[in-house]
Amino acid sequence: MRREAASSRNESAGRGVRLRARTPSGIKSKVPAVRVGARAAMIIMTSSRLILASASPRRKMLLGAAGFNFDIAASGIDEVLRAGEAAEAFAERMACEKALNVAGRGGGATVLAADTIVVLGGQIFGKPADAAQARAMLRALSGNRHTVITAYAIARDGAIVERRAVRSGVRFRTLTDEEIDDYVAGGAPLDKAGAYGIQDAGAGFIAEVEGSRDNVMGLPVSEVIAALARHGIAPAPAGRSN
Repeated sequence: MRREAASSRNESAGRGVRLRARTPSGIKSKVPAVRVGARAAMIIMTSSRLILASASPRRKMLLGAAGFNFDIAASGIDEVLRAGEAAEAFAERMACEKALNVAGRGGGATVLAADTIVVLGGQIFGKPADAAQARAMLRALSGNRHTVITAYAIARDGAIVERRAVRSGVRFRTLTDEEIDDYVAGGAPLDKAGAYGIQDAGAGFIAEVEGSRDNVMGLPVSEVIAALARHGIAPAPAGRSN
């Protein structure tokens, strides 16, 4: 089989791939060559197994709600910001490292990973280390507009085949100390970037969202669906999801 598909960072160009049958002895058969689109050829050649490289229940819920069948394998990568590293570059690097870590033991599967951070005035907020840090983050966000960046990366065969960072803007109303203390006491902020969740009681802190709410939750679903489709992964037919 001869490939003629050119590739870019995100997807193959649209030239066709020509498939010609051969006999076991290598003699050309009389079966005419069949031309298929580059994307169709890619799907033929690609494993349809998908692994989500995340232990996040929110990403699991979002990807499952989109109709995908997938396995879960947490990467265990430590999220450490390098000196002078920009916010978007940090999120993309973390997503790529997570994806590559799991792809190395994924048996040829397609691996999806993501990383979410909150940025306020150039300062990056990851997950708070403890309740005191969670309260400090929420006080800083109170009454202010911040940016949520979720980067996703797709890996296969030990290489990143696509990556992207998606931004959403969020504005908090002014919070009282009592509201912050009550929210932190419930334990919800400790596993979330910026110490709040748009899917739980933290939604009550939000006055406005610009962009994808799914992105704020931890996975830009529309962008991820399109990206996976470019690499031969589609939602399961209705009634066949796991």
